[in-house]
Amino acid sequence: MAIRVIGAASLTRDLGRWRQDEPGSAPADGARRSSRPAYVALAESIRLLIHDGRAPLGVALPSERDLATSLTVSRTTVTSAYALLREHGYLISRQGSRSTVALPPTVVHDGTKPARSLLAMMAQPELPTIDMTYAAMAAPVEMTDAYTTALQGLPTYLGTHGMDPVGMLMLREALARRYTERGLPTDPEQILVTLGAQHGLRLLLNVLTTPAERVLIEHPSYPNAIEAIRDVGARPVPVPLRPDGWDLDGIRSAARQTAASVAYLVPDYHNPTGLLLPAEGRAELAAIARETRMTVIVDESMVDLHLTDHEIMPPVAAFARGSEIVTIGSASKSFWGGLRVGWVRANQSLITKLLGTRSTMDLGTPVMDQLATVHLLQHADQILTVRREQLRSRRAALLDALAEELPDWRVSPGAGGMSLWAQLPAPVSSALAATAPNHGVLLAAGPRFGVQGAFERFLRLPFTHEEADIRLGVKSLAAAYASLTPHAAEPLAPMTCY
Repeated sequence: MAIRVIGAASLTRDLGRWRQDEPGSAPADGARRSSRPAYVALAESIRLLIHDGRAPLGVALPSERDLATSLTVSRTTVTSAYALLREHGYLISRQGSRSTVALPPTVVHDGTKPARSLLAMMAQPELPTIDMTYAAMAAPVEMTDAYTTALQGLPTYLGTHGMDPVGMLMLREALARRYTERGLPTDPEQILVTLGAQHGLRLLLNVLTTPAERVLIEHPSYPNAIEAIRDVGARPVPVPLRPDGWDLDGIRSAARQTAASVAYLVPDYHNPTGLLLPAEGRAELAAIARETRMTVIVDESMVDLHLTDHEIMPPVAAFARGSEIVTIGSASKSFWGGLRVGWVRANQSLITKLLGTRSTMDLGTPVMDQLATVHLLQHADQILTVRREQLRSRRAALLDALAEELPDWRVSPGAGGMSLWAQLPAPVSSALAATAPNHGVLLAAGPRFGVQGAFERFLRLPFTHEEADIRLGVKSLAAAYASLTPHAAEPLAPMTCY
């Protein structure tokens, strides 16, 4: 089986100014050089990429010759850096094959599944607790009217058996209109109503994958999507998400090297980073799907939550020429998490296959929820304008609180969504999540959003609570961070060399 390889150009780009003591502190020409040997600086910079999930576990680094050429350093420098990484357990060498990225045994991680939510803890702390493990808002005031209207319309359906696995026509027509208005002509027959986006993803994985099939994902990615991929017996293949967006060359390369037939991506206000894939990237992604004969499942759960002044992007499927792009959506993020209504937009032949699979899992989406969703979609502009303004205000409160309480944390607000992706000065995300409940806050550790222990230097911070709760949560977070042992809170201890 072929091993995935990180390209020398991609690794060079991610390493940035790896020779400087403080990356980005000075221009490239005349920048102050590190007092460390070049090979040590290179090894430590690669190690940071491994901890951040941007050099995925199990993937091979470029050849020594290729990386030396790309970095314009001697091959001896790269050879020595790789040797230092092997010595400390960050590279595994196997006879007859390339060395692959790993984490040493001293780095505690779960190699099969991400850490579970702290919501499952047996003992709850006595002090008031801010739960920051989820990114979802309370229901809008219009939710009562939506269900009142649904109740009034219910008698029409009481004379039937009430089970419609494809979804009621009224709702499918409303969804088809929304896609058409966004630049993607859609017929109601191309819509399957589901029990949320997660349900739609699971149906698609059941149809499109087989056991041991490889599914490309962004890294980081939505934890429940990673679980769904694993639960159908498929294998998530991480493609690192760069700070400025998607590595489309990396997606193309990974698709070719792994022969992945499916990808799961969130290009509209990515969870957890809030990043948005621009129009040219969407066109290229569709082209990659065609070139590699890969079906891309695009999750649009966050599509309504744009929080900056930018051009609204057309759906990725608008750039498709055939069936290479399948879209899933949900009413949960736009309106309310308790409204378990989602949908799949695909060609009619795939919808038929999904219906065949669905009959083994459930027999349809509740009528009341579908009727309520129709009402909410009719008033979507009014509802979403208010919710977006709430999210902007709460995001500003979170950024202000972090700047005051944790100024050494690096946070870049995305273009939308419901959360920030914060980079910690040290790889202590799991330790922080473990101690945080004692200080009144529940956290989802960074490794939940990756595979095989990545993202110990990151934390997802939702801004869906009221502003007062957000500020209290950050104060509690700062107290928890301060309580970590000095050793745990230090940056990565330097590698020793002899």
